[in-house]
Amino acid sequence: MSAPTTAAHAACPALFIAAPSSGQGKTTVTAALARLLRKRGKVVRVFKTGPDYLDPQILAQASGQPVEQLDLWMAGEAYCRQRLFEAAQQADLILVEGAMGLFDGEPSSADLAALFDLPLVVVMDVKGMAQTAAALVAGLAGFRDDIRIAGLIANACASARHRELIEGALPAEIPLLAAVARDPALALPERHLGLVQAAEIRDELEARFEAGAAALDAEGLAEALLSLPPVSFAAVPGTAAAIPAALQGQTIGVAQDAAFSFIYQANLDLLAEMGATLRFFSPLSDTQLPCCDALWLPGGYPELHAARLAANAPLRDDIQAFFASGKPILAECGGLLYCLETLTDGDEQTHAMLGLLPGHGAMRGRRGCQGMQTAELPEGAVRAHAHHRSLATDTPAPIAHGRRQRHPAPGEAIYRQGGLTATYLHLFFPDNPAAVARLFAPAGTPCNATHTRSLEDTHG
Repeated sequence: MSAPTTAAHAACPALFIAAPSSGQGKTTVTAALARLLRKRGKVVRVFKTGPDYLDPQILAQASGQPVEQLDLWMAGEAYCRQRLFEAAQQADLILVEGAMGLFDGEPSSADLAALFDLPLVVVMDVKGMAQTAAALVAGLAGFRDDIRIAGLIANACASARHRELIEGALPAEIPLLAAVARDPALALPERHLGLVQAAEIRDELEARFEAGAAALDAEGLAEALLSLPPVSFAAVPGTAAAIPAALQGQTIGVAQDAAFSFIYQANLDLLAEMGATLRFFSPLSDTQLPCCDALWLPGGYPELHAARLAANAPLRDDIQAFFASGKPILAECGGLLYCLETLTDGDEQTHAMLGLLPGHGAMRGRRGCQGMQTAELPEGAVRAHAHHRSLATDTPAPIAHGRRQRHPAPGEAIYRQGGLTATYLHLFFPDNPAAVARLFAPAGTPCNATHTRSLEDTHG
């Protein structure tokens, strides 16, 4: 249970789930841990390191709680510290899932764990190795003196003998917390940009969460987690001040369904804190826009649903009329593809899109682009990231480019056509609320429609 909270500090048991590389099963194990404790009636708050949309969807379903990103470059130390403080006020356990390998990236998962003094559990796929797994964990533990590894979870363990070999070789100070059997029923389904969206396979995920929780329960992990000493998190002075209501009275239409779901919860929360009313709609299913003053077309998988998007002529006409009115539209990545004239999907079928921006989009196999960048918008710089396996061609000259985190070459193009701002970049709104408010704030009279759909009323 969480330790007592004061005005400036909150304490709660916490673990950072890390790995030597991607593909080791971090999300599978984190989701199973969250479900295990949830089944015991505990409140588990899960965070995901880095710019990730798909893992948080899965972790939110497993834990029954909202999942936010923690990233020292994209969000900043103060933001991360405050989110952990707020979570510790109401959680029985905090789990933070890392990204890539423990020491990969600048800043890395290790940097985040060290900054907040979070004990690390290493998840490792041990297929094809035994004592070497122990050597790798020992190497991770000794690489830096500002992190502490609390144990190993051996994933894809073949047998009891396999487990014995690993456990016997581990340093005394690094226990084997669990050995998870090699079982396809536990693994999470994947596609070209990562894991499959939770909303598409909700029932299947439930079965996998339950199986994972049962496997970890058999190892006695619930009791071990609940007996962890609490970690203290400090409040950040000044964060309790209200965010200026720069979007008060404005209504923002937000596309959200199976084709458009790459949405940070933090972005939605910020827009609401600035006074905006959010109205969600489905470009796949709805035939008209909700009454709104601005539109947000986020990223997602329009290439998987291009035929349905092209067939929804009534909504296309509605969005084209909205664009012609000059009102603001922000289109990110998949939203950018939707705004082009055509989109060629992975089967090389070409479909008509909105045509708000000259150009053509096409998938390009496994080649892609990813990385952290700052969107140099006229309204102000906003930190962001790119992750896509498509290409936009025959587009107009951009008004700006993203600034890469660690490379001098120009980043992703930023286009502006009338009120439309379109880019492959996914913006993290809390980095610069004032710039985001200017981006969405339209001229003219706010929309006065009366009905508002909640998050639970979305499609997809």
